[in-house]
Amino acid sequence: MLLHLCTWPEVDAYLTRSQGLILPIGSTEQHGPNGLIGTDALCAEALAQGVGEATQALVGPTINVGMALHHTAFPGSMSLRPSTLIALVQDYLKPLVRYGFTRFFFINGHGGNVATLKAAFAETYATLAEAQLPQAGAVRCAVANWYMCRSVYTLAKELYGDQEGSHATPSEVALTQYLYPDSIKRVELDPPVAPRGFPIYNAADFRQHYPDGRMGSNPALATPEHGQQLYEAAVKDLTNDYLSFLSAE
Repeated sequence: MLLHLCTWPEVDAYLTRSQGLILPIGSTEQHGPNGLIGTDALCAEALAQGVGEATQALVGPTINVGMALHHTAFPGSMSLRPSTLIALVQDYLKPLVRYGFTRFFFINGHGGNVATLKAAFAETYATLAEAQLPQAGAVRCAVANWYMCRSVYTLAKELYGDQEGSHATPSEVALTQYLYPDSIKRVELDPPVAPRGFPIYNAADFRQHYPDGRMGSNPALATPEHGQQLYEAAVKDLTNDYLSFLSAE
């Protein structure tokens, strides 16, 4: 069930059987010469819908722009400041809590969101308590990074070894190839495996050390068939994680 394709009476009825909501979050940022700019959001959205179908859970609208300031030296990349993302999460959740939602499961596709999301959860708990909402104490938020699911991580290592890298990876490119076969990009990568090991401080520094946007990866290894395997593995793991989250104290 997609929230934006429901009516308010349908949401009201849903809340009589579940207080859980899945929220996909990603980023709009460069993913190297052959990776789609929307990769992180597209992956999170598709996986959230897969988990929603498997669990009959309601899935909220995708947060397409995340905290990606370090990618903004590449054309097309967009970013929210950490403070903006923290405020956005609070503004998203506060009315939803008033309606009766108490379990918010963020399926995340971008590593740069993680620290800010955890800060946003802490701020949200404080804001809800200060607002003295009756159900504030029952609210729980969790972030699930699909690329860190155990079976996904294992499969990526089996398929790509140390050429998986850490950004513009073959695993995430493969997933978008499976989801959007008409948008597959064929580009010769030079070098085949991108450099790695440089710290990231700002956008100019990132572009200097990783000139084509990749970090230690060889996304030319990606195939749509790999993407299907990764999708199925991620949905299975995330489904179990969501159900555990709902049942936890």
